[in-house]
Amino acid sequence: MPRKSEVTTAQIVENLINAYGAEVCTEHVRAIAESLDVSYPTACKRLDEYKTGRGKWNLTIAERLEKQLDDTVREDQCFIPDKDANYVPFGNFSDVKKIISSRQFYPTFITGLSGNGKTVSVEQACAALNRELIRVNITIETDEDDLIGGFRLVDGETVWHNGPVVEALSRGAVLLLDEVDLASNKILCLQSVLEGKGIFLKKIGKYVKPAVGFTVFATANTKGKGSDDGRFVGTNVLNEAFLERFPVTFEQEYPTATTETKILINNGADEQFADNLVKWAGVIRKTFYDGGVDEIITTRRLVHIVQANQIFGDRIKAITNCINRFDADTKQSFLDLYTKVDAGEESEYNEEEAQF
Repeated sequence: MPRKSEVTTAQIVENLINAYGAEVCTEHVRAIAESLDVSYPTACKRLDEYKTGRGKWNLTIAERLEKQLDDTVREDQCFIPDKDANYVPFGNFSDVKKIISSRQFYPTFITGLSGNGKTVSVEQACAALNRELIRVNITIETDEDDLIGGFRLVDGETVWHNGPVVEALSRGAVLLLDEVDLASNKILCLQSVLEGKGIFLKKIGKYVKPAVGFTVFATANTKGKGSDDGRFVGTNVLNEAFLERFPVTFEQEYPTATTETKILINNGADEQFADNLVKWAGVIRKTFYDGGVDEIITTRRLVHIVQANQIFGDRIKAITNCINRFDADTKQSFLDLYTKVDAGEESEYNEEEAQF
């Protein structure tokens, strides 16, 4: 006979069901408590979650609630991204897809200017391969508790909750650390994870090994060396030991004119509008790279313009609203340039000598 301290709720429930079925009363509980050498008050306390009234217990209630919770969790935990019918593969997409398809652990760093498809390339590769993706948006405030997990207060009790990194490890999912160059040195808690060794959860004394298929991608506007020109405020110089754990770094460029035109057409632009926008953005980018202007038109912003045009039905209004965030002089120069492109006055602008 087990000692009082060893009698579990499961043992009490099992004995009650075997002897009396799922619906039990005080008399039944007293009898089973006596047979297990445990006090009646202790048995009642162990059966709190099953209580339906004074001196009445239904031993199937907790089981039903647990099953409902499990069903909800399964629905909520489908981490396979949706396929974007408008997505056009370009840049490093094929290599990203090969890494994910290999199911090997191969941490990959993707760097490039804002709005050029770094994040979406990983998302859509996972969608194409039916692979789970857990994305974490990194900020300067991101710490170990945010990444690994910690104790949370649930119904008055402290319960351990896995963080996204542990969740990805245990599921064999792809972990995406988005905007990783915004992180502080607290990101170093991932060193063992980036070595493919899993992680020890010291707060609960549990070691989590990476399941097959787990790997890590990190995206950043810089290469972890900070932003010298001040364009990406808040980016930090990442620890060299952290960066060294990424075997490869992909440099993501904006798509070619042909690809970018297709992207805009897929998002609802007619061919002429798409062609004009791509020419316009191309001149601005060339000037930006040559140091003639401080702002750039990204692929993301071109898509925003197309979407704005669908809403307002006015191309110039759409462009104006989408570049209003630039200073007045830059905005006006960009608008003047687009007017010339739209009018077909190609002799009035030159991709080699655009002036702003």
